Amino acid sequence: MAHTKSQEKRNRQAMVNTARNKAIRSELKTRARRVEKAARSGDQASAEAALRVAQKRIDQAVAKGVLKKNTAARRKAKLAREARG
Repeated sequence: MAHTKSQEKRNRQAMVNTARNKAIRSELKTRARRVEKAARSGDQASAEAALRVAQKRIDQAVAKGVLKKNTAARRKAKLAREARG
């Protein structure tokens, strides 16, 4: 339980930020699944398009502080391998 007004505010902000980060992480998983599905179907054009969108969302997550830079690089490399291979 918070003892000060500032701690009550920090608790409210933490809840909002947690919800936002969870939504962003969920979208990243969805984008990754779309790349994998397009790659499995053999449609190279849709796989490349899905890859571009996924990479953009990963970069945005890094800018927001949801992912670290190296984690983003690793995920983008993995998706690129799946989309092209």
